[in-house]
Amino acid sequence: MNNKFLDCTALTIAIIGAVNWGLIGLFSLDLVALIFGNMSLISRIIYALVGISGLYLITFYMYTDRGTDKHE
Repeated sequence: MNNKFLDCTALTIAIIGAVNWGLIGLFSLDLVALIFGNMSLISRIIYALVGISGLYLITFYMYTDRGTDKHE
């Protein structure tokens, strides 16, 4: 978590992906496919970036217990 720019970028991309999945689940509307085309090169890159961001954000779990005293 030393690179704030990378952290914020990954979080923003993951939020965009989550909103897209919410739209798919609620309204059957894939916003990425609507804007960039169904499985076009650009939409595939966006989907890949969302997946990579999600994998990167898994590392945030290592920092969830920071600041807590484990010897209480």
